Amino acid sequence: MTPQNPTASMYRTTEGLGLWEHRAKVAAVGVGHSPTARRWDGQPETSVGAWSILALRRAIADAGVAPDQIDGLVLDPVTTTGAYWPDDKPLPMDVINEFQRTDDPLDGVAKLSAEWILKNMPELTNIQFVMYGARCMSHAIVVAAQAVGEGRAHTCLVLKSWHNYEGRYYQGGANAQDAIDGTSAISRLWGTPASYGTALQFAEYCRKYGKTHDMMAPFITNSRRNGLMFPEGYWAQHRPEHLTREDYLAARWIAKPANLFDNDIPIMISAAYLFTTPERAKDMKQKPVYILNHASSRGTPRSLTPTLDEVEAETASTGRKLYEGAGITAADLSFENMYDGFTLFHQFHLEGLGFRGIKFGEALDFYQTDISIEGPNPVSPSGGNIGSGRSRFWMHTDCIQQLQGRAGDRQVTGVTPEIAVSGGPMPLGGNFTVWSATPG
Repeated sequence: MTPQNPTASMYRTTEGLGLWEHRAKVAAVGVGHSPTARRWDGQPETSVGAWSILALRRAIADAGVAPDQIDGLVLDPVTTTGAYWPDDKPLPMDVINEFQRTDDPLDGVAKLSAEWILKNMPELTNIQFVMYGARCMSHAIVVAAQAVGEGRAHTCLVLKSWHNYEGRYYQGGANAQDAIDGTSAISRLWGTPASYGTALQFAEYCRKYGKTHDMMAPFITNSRRNGLMFPEGYWAQHRPEHLTREDYLAARWIAKPANLFDNDIPIMISAAYLFTTPERAKDMKQKPVYILNHASSRGTPRSLTPTLDEVEAETASTGRKLYEGAGITAADLSFENMYDGFTLFHQFHLEGLGFRGIKFGEALDFYQTDISIEGPNPVSPSGGNIGSGRSRFWMHTDCIQQLQGRAGDRQVTGVTPEIAVSGGPMPLGGNFTVWSATPG
């Protein structure tokens, strides 16, 4: 089956669209994760393909649905942002030949196709719809939600996976070539780290509003604390180390004012969800979590890097789109789980949402209050990428589990978990979802 690519009509990118026509007609039920690893150990059973299969099977079992009842698959075929298979490195044929192959020998090792998944999961006998949502689970989620809402599939798996190899991140791929094309020749030529654009915006933020980098410390320590209560996460599994304020403030700069702990740590991990209709969800094992709306940011900066003004305008627009389509206001949010791969833009998302009434320039002061899961204003209860490693999906898993009442030690207690929001990655260019414990 040839995978489809989503059309522009599947996204909600503008304001003024009114309620999402499929509001509460799509439900998340099952969740499945693979283990985590810092890097691939070269074994077939820990390859990105093998762990994708494991996550999918766990999501199916978690939902309590028979595999032959699943008719849809949405996945991200891209499994890295900066760890590419070196051109001069021999292919791991012993691993490749352990699975049913496609025409691309690196399929299941350095990338994923729907064809590879279906070849290696023979139990999925009734897949009628396959679509890609590239580069982020946030993207795959909105595509799957819209597809189920439109009736293209009634029981749909959603998959995002990451691989990580030995060596320095972002040193391969285009960055390893002798020449760089297009705008990258300007933005990458001098070896700027990935977080430099966000660091520039944050520096301007501090200047504009009279804030300091040190004020980020409560958010960082809270995120690691929450991540250590996420048993599927990297830090919880491999390095159960608390991060103190002193650790954070003493960390080396990566792109000042972004330090080491303002950047997430690349890992290997796969996660899958099962989406279905509310009618079918009634017969499944877990409590359904209803999708009230999704919205996407497609803002384009005027230059190479968005300015603070552009970031604030776009996140405010995203907040309005989310609330309008869901039929809610900021006051209805129980907690927020926006993306944090670079911690220094989390507050841009937070302020754009107007979470707990905060305005632009107020988030860092808000961080000095009680933002814990036990308090009245839970911020990033998932711990995000900072708390569990680079995945771009901890926030979505947490929203589902919090609203199902099965987030374990991470379960919010300071508020009743009723409505949540998650998404990312960037303030300009991302996809976002509103989740609810009830369809009302």
